Amino acid sequence: MILLVSCYELGRQPVSVAKALAALQQAGFETAVQDVSLDRLSPDLVRKADLVAISTPMHTALQLGVRVASKVREENPSARIAFFGLYAALNAEHLLARHCDAVIGDSTGDLVAVAGGRRASMELPRTRDATVPSRSALPVLDRYARLEVCGETRVAGAVSASEGCKHLCRHCPIVPVYRGKFVATPLEAVIADVGQQITSGAQHITFTDPDFLNGPTHALRVARELARRFPEVTFDATIKIEHLLQHRSLLRELVECGLLFVTSAVESLNDEVLLRLDKGHTAADVPEALQAVREAGAEPRPTFLPYTPWARLEDVPALFRFADEQDLDVDPVQFTLRLLLPPGSLLVDPSAPWLRSFDEKAFTWTWEHPDPRVDELWRRSSAAAAAGATVDDLRQLAGLPRRVPRDRMKAPRLTEPWFC
Repeated sequence: MILLVSCYELGRQPVSVAKALAALQQAGFETAVQDVSLDRLSPDLVRKADLVAISTPMHTALQLGVRVASKVREENPSARIAFFGLYAALNAEHLLARHCDAVIGDSTGDLVAVAGGRRASMELPRTRDATVPSRSALPVLDRYARLEVCGETRVAGAVSASEGCKHLCRHCPIVPVYRGKFVATPLEAVIADVGQQITSGAQHITFTDPDFLNGPTHALRVARELARRFPEVTFDATIKIEHLLQHRSLLRELVECGLLFVTSAVESLNDEVLLRLDKGHTAADVPEALQAVREAGAEPRPTFLPYTPWARLEDVPALFRFADEQDLDVDPVQFTLRLLLPPGSLLVDPSAPWLRSFDEKAFTWTWEHPDPRVDELWRRSSAAAAAGATVDDLRQLAGLPRRVPRDRMKAPRLTEPWFC
């Protein structure tokens, strides 16, 4: 029996495990699944497993996944352990040396190969996979993050319309693995996955693509078909600032198809930082892009990366002021995020004076800001946010006064504020 384990997928029902389940079931394997972000790892299932495959599409999942692997070794030493997903591919060398027997990237074909006793090729998905993810064995949707809108919550699902990304943002963990490639998922498979989630109660869908407009024609087809078949269902998507401006003519139709809000990685309002990250936009582009989203009838949900080696101390209060000026709802954690440097990161430069050592337990290169005041503000702010600080609490740490409370309803959002 093959036990698939999801550790954490941004509070969503795990898309990666649903895809893996479909591929393994289609190949004739007996499977079981657990989401340890919701339930304790079952010793009975671990003891029955011949292979435990741990999903690691993100950094948090990887950190939790190595704990799962340790428990599996204790409970069932004869079971093979595999890690699969983006962060497994990034950390393959370390994982194979210390935590598992096999590492698999994003290819479900590789997972099937390992399940059958063969080796993983670690090649990227090259063709459009029309297999519909299998969700019947997963925890029910209403146990996951919900949509908050108009003072109520609604059941939310998640679906992937593509894999990879065309862009080469230097801080992005997708880039060392996909290197500018992306593959669109066939329309029929996307809509079938949406349909099964709606049957299970979903009233809103999150498109988990790194950028929904990597393929604007494909995205528009998906949105149109979603609206045609499920006119009452809303959706959200992640779209680059660059694409919001380049494809602003598409935004109104996307809203007519059900787009409620757009997550977009603003990262910084410091042009030097944006250039170092190769984000494809400038600080001046940001308000224009946010205005384009609002004029189309949706709400922008920006994400920030305040702490990088090139940030200035004054950049942090500037983000708070910008959020006020733009009347943005921003979760507290967004004002505390620090640059993560996984193995293979394009930003890792051994000659950089700010780079320190690789932290094997945290799966990241460590770095120290040239201005110790920046690191001190990060430490205080991140500790405060972890303890439940509000945005106003963090504003005060950044040297700003509390703001006057706004008398308006919150913008549409998911109940899970974490993005990476």
